[in-house]
Amino acid sequence: MSQVFKSAWALLLGMLLLMIGNGFQGTLLGVRGEIEGFSTFEMSIIMSAYFAGFLGGSRMAPEMIRRVGHVRVFAALGSFISAVLILFPVLTDPVSWTIGRLILGFCFSGVYVTAESWLNNAASNENRGQALSLYMVTQTLGIIAAQGLLLTADPSGFVLFVIPSVLVSISFAPILLSISPTPAFETTKRMTLREVMTVSPLGSVGMFLLGGVFAAQYGMAAVYGSMAGLGLAQISMFVAAFYVGATAAQFPLGWLSDRMDRRRLIMITALIGGLGAFVGMVVGTAFPLLVLAAVLVGGAANPLYSLLMAYTNDFLEHDEMAAASAGMMFINGVGAIFGPIIVGLIMETFGPPGYFGMICFLLMLLSAYALYRMTQRPAPNVENNAPYAPVMPTSTSVAVEVAQEVSFEAQEEDDTDTAQ
Repeated sequence: MSQVFKSAWALLLGMLLLMIGNGFQGTLLGVRGEIEGFSTFEMSIIMSAYFAGFLGGSRMAPEMIRRVGHVRVFAALGSFISAVLILFPVLTDPVSWTIGRLILGFCFSGVYVTAESWLNNAASNENRGQALSLYMVTQTLGIIAAQGLLLTADPSGFVLFVIPSVLVSISFAPILLSISPTPAFETTKRMTLREVMTVSPLGSVGMFLLGGVFAAQYGMAAVYGSMAGLGLAQISMFVAAFYVGATAAQFPLGWLSDRMDRRRLIMITALIGGLGAFVGMVVGTAFPLLVLAAVLVGGAANPLYSLLMAYTNDFLEHDEMAAASAGMMFINGVGAIFGPIIVGLIMETFGPPGYFGMICFLLMLLSAYALYRMTQRPAPNVENNAPYAPVMPTSTSVAVEVAQEVSFEAQEEDDTDTAQ
């Protein structure tokens, strides 16, 4: 592990600062939008724009990297991110913020693709799994740490918008000044959406529903907190709770995933997350229970992303998995675009309880559909399960492909050791 950190510390430090900046801007905009008097529906459009940009960036970034190289793409997109962040308190109208969030989503997607390519190139076959684990931990810690910044200044002022801009600007220094060589970049052949849906109806439908859940969690949590009358410290703790739950549940669920019918685990996990959301909907005024609800939802929604990927891979050959994952991520991205908009409309109609109500509905629907799919075809042999690859919904196709390769290599080593 120390060898991995020594070779990739610059990348990991840069990504930590990037994730703090990105995690903070979403929460800050949710709070500042309430101060500016934006309606819940206007905020939902603003938050949705990020996921539209992210989806577009994930499709276009590989071509940009091939044409002008990693360094130029990284530096150019980073400059846009820093500039947009500093403009939010200057251009305080919904249209400007929507355009700004669209640009941020596009740029952050390209930056993540570039950084993950570098990280993969910096690691060797022997330590690639450790490098990926460090990267995932860094992502989560960055988002959690970002929430504490909300307490450092008045959200109605200018200072809090300067902080993420500075963090993002600084984040590129250790990465661009490191001596890591520029990696070669290859794009993945994509499967059509029809092919992906035919291979795994549960994986496709689940990814679409989960996109709405994750977008509500990532984009609308602070909006909910402001609308529900939570204080800044409470909003900070509430948003962080989603990612604490995700971190705690990822590996236990991954362990179970390789030892049982994944459809059953998907059904149970979604059910637990749905029950957690139901608690938040019913007792949203009791803050400790609200935090518990966030932990349960985050602990279900984030690992479900990896579970659905792994379940789909159970029906694919090894060389088809990367293409299918790209299709699954696209479906998830489409769901993420519509998620905040629908949640915003429901919150305007039913008030703050509508936030958890919509999450509850989506997770319960996923649980019910998993139960239905269990009646449509027999479960794959558990012994032939594709390995579970823990990934975050914020990761790009590069990290997903690396995670899958690492998991397969680990499984092959275990099989060899068992045979001996």
